[in-house]
Amino acid sequence: MKTAFLFPGQGAQVVGMGADIASAWPVANDFFDRANRVVGYDLKALCFSGPEDKLNSTTVSQPAIFTVSAAILEILRNHPKTASIRPDVTAGLSLGEYTALYAAGLIDFENALRLVQKRGEAMQAAAEASEGGMVSILGMDELQVRQLCADAAQGQLLVPANFNCPGQIVISGATAACKRSVPIAEKMGATKAIELKVAGAFHSEMMRPAAVALDKALAGCPLSDPSGIRVIANICAEDYTTAHGIRQGLIRQLLEPILWQKCMEKLLADGIETFYEIGPGRVLTGLMKRIHRRANVINISNLESLNAVLG
Repeated sequence: MKTAFLFPGQGAQVVGMGADIASAWPVANDFFDRANRVVGYDLKALCFSGPEDKLNSTTVSQPAIFTVSAAILEILRNHPKTASIRPDVTAGLSLGEYTALYAAGLIDFENALRLVQKRGEAMQAAAEASEGGMVSILGMDELQVRQLCADAAQGQLLVPANFNCPGQIVISGATAACKRSVPIAEKMGATKAIELKVAGAFHSEMMRPAAVALDKALAGCPLSDPSGIRVIANICAEDYTTAHGIRQGLIRQLLEPILWQKCMEKLLADGIETFYEIGPGRVLTGLMKRIHRRANVINISNLESLNAVLG
């Protein structure tokens, strides 16, 4: 049976995430302690107790989600019932791609977390240096959304940023253009257009300063060429083949749209039969059910769902 491990991105965070698992599994708690040493502050306390506004910040939520996902993965790797479940492929939504690379053995935990921390800080800084936002468009196809961006831009930046599933595309750009897009989308027949509570215009040219900073961080980071477990790239829905390609892909995903729907369709076409969503929330499980209603998706986000898998 072909298996994929999927890892969530920013937005999956919730106060209390990982607390039940860490209290039941010392190996998971150890990951939070290791994370604290890497980031230089009490990330564990922010995950377990908040406050919510601090956990939701780009600088904290990214290392927090990565750590929770990695801690759950470590339990699966070490438990007798799940140690034999070796994924054929891994994938992660935006930030989750770093967890996918870690799960495939292409980077170690500490180096991956340092990159994720740098990424979050660089994205926050780029957001604060510009006036940008994002809007979730429901009930429109790609051609309609591209036309929406053209109509609402009025000389400003406005581009598709996330192709999540059929009928759900997120656009990104200048704050004023984002605001203009909402009534235009509704007139064009969108089911809903929702301005997202995000720091800035992620996955667009407004993140260029973040891409420059991440490029420098990646230059000194050890990454292995893929071998064995496949990792599918957000930006093209194709497998990574070299460490150099991974570095370029991680930089480009700050500036280009995330092709999540195409990534999942690629895995389905490749014969993947079971998908495990590993990490906080159920976002990827929900998206997969919109992409392929009968897909076998197993969500592992807390102690209850973990115990259901471990038996």
